[in-house]
Amino acid sequence: MRILVLGGTSFVGRAIVADALAAGSEVTLFGRGRTGTELFPGVPRRIGDRDAGDYTALRGGSWDAVVDVSGYVPRHVGQAMEVLGDSVGRYLFISSHAVYSRTGVAPGSDEGAPRRQPVRDVFSHEELDEDTYGPAKVACEDDVLARYGPRATIVRPGKVAGPHDPSDTFTYWVRRAARGGRIALPGRPEQPTQVIDSRDLAHLVVRLLLDDRPGAFQAVGPAEPTTLAGLITTCAQVAGSEVEIVPVPADWVPPLFPLVRPEPMWTTLQRSAARAYAAGMPATPLAVTAADVLAWDRERGEPPIRHGLSPADEQRLLAAV
Repeated sequence: MRILVLGGTSFVGRAIVADALAAGSEVTLFGRGRTGTELFPGVPRRIGDRDAGDYTALRGGSWDAVVDVSGYVPRHVGQAMEVLGDSVGRYLFISSHAVYSRTGVAPGSDEGAPRRQPVRDVFSHEELDEDTYGPAKVACEDDVLARYGPRATIVRPGKVAGPHDPSDTFTYWVRRAARGGRIALPGRPEQPTQVIDSRDLAHLVVRLLLDDRPGAFQAVGPAEPTTLAGLITTCAQVAGSEVEIVPVPADWVPPLFPLVRPEPMWTTLQRSAARAYAAGMPATPLAVTAADVLAWDRERGEPPIRHGLSPADEQRLLAAV
């Protein structure tokens, strides 16, 4: 199969390209050519700038499918579709579970859960935040479906974890648990938590393309339900450390602390992956994901993490409880 990947040298795209190549597919990469230049030697690259609307390098090509990892606002997706047209057979768009409504969600919700209202008219500067990211993805989904119909596939990942993750959210807990000792948790230990291994997500994407499957698929994990406390404990067990989880008030730390969410959002962290598993998505155990992230983080030298607590800040919090 000939697969075009729009944005394939970072985290999710990188995993998808690796899985596609392992499956024997012919892959073409499209991007600015500024990052990951050492990855995937021999794989053809077409250079263009999504932010500048420059997709001209794709003209004249032909692929069985395209995987759009880099579409965040309707302009990106619209310009890509305008150039690609019918030169691709299937258009698979990487969306997000942020498309769903945050209220009125029952535990175990599937792909038919209500989505948020699409937003198209706030992107003169295209700076996405918690209020606009999900609605922008809804608009992108709608445009792909309108253009490609039964040749459209939508994949909605939850929080993705794995080696090469630039977000630091799962990595924070892996690294913190490995240090052991008393761990400050600005949330409740029993909070449900879902993370999907990037390689499971990638395998699902490639399987959907090979099987030519339309429709929407939620990519969430792990297969066994877990909690924040369970996730932290698993990370500690992998590292061979001993931990004591100490809840602290959430308002003592900045908002959007890694993986911590307020109780009204807990049902959004209990989504069903039944359709994705039925389509062939693997189920990597959380311990394996944690072990691989720990090894990768140590190999790269454990650089500073942007989110979470510094050791000094955490000690001050723990001393106050």
